[in-house]
Amino acid sequence: MINLQKGQRLELENSLKNVRVGLGWDPNQNGGPDFDLDASAFMLGSNGKIPEDEFFVFYNNQKSPDGSVESSGDDTTGGNSDGDDDETLTVCLDKVDQRINEIVFVATIHEAAQRRQNFGQVRNSYIRICNADTNAEIAKYDLDEDFSIETGVIFGRLYRRNGVWKFEAMGNGVKGGLEELVNRYAY
Repeated sequence: MINLQKGQRLELENSLKNVRVGLGWDPNQNGGPDFDLDASAFMLGSNGKIPEDEFFVFYNNQKSPDGSVESSGDDTTGGNSDGDDDETLTVCLDKVDQRINEIVFVATIHEAAQRRQNFGQVRNSYIRICNADTNAEIAKYDLDEDFSIETGVIFGRLYRRNGVWKFEAMGNGVKGGLEELVNRYAY
């Protein structure tokens, strides 16, 4: 297993067909409202946009139209995982539509403005890549920055270059949460 740093890239083995992308975090323990973080995937073409709405995989669209990306669903409190991944997205690399060059994995805080929440109040956030067939962890990126005003974070991305899949740890904060990301990646 490799511990990645922000911006670090990793080439995936050609034999790897099914990848599980797990995102984890520790919920608020301060007696305030529960944190409802949502993991999503944006499947982007060469123009950096989703080719169709259905290539945005999230709690209301849990499977991409090509069947390559599937969400585990919504853990509304982050308390169901007991130290493991809170939400996962499974990617079958062989099924990814040829129009897709990259898959961006994000986490956003549901109703962040109303609840007055941000990523600066979330602890132990990470993204990890596992072999979905063997459950072996390939790489992990611990988000150690303080995002005190951001309500969304681009954790990382899988991208295809010359027929080879790679992963990049990103850790980029976003103000405006899911709405900002949808606006950024919509066609």
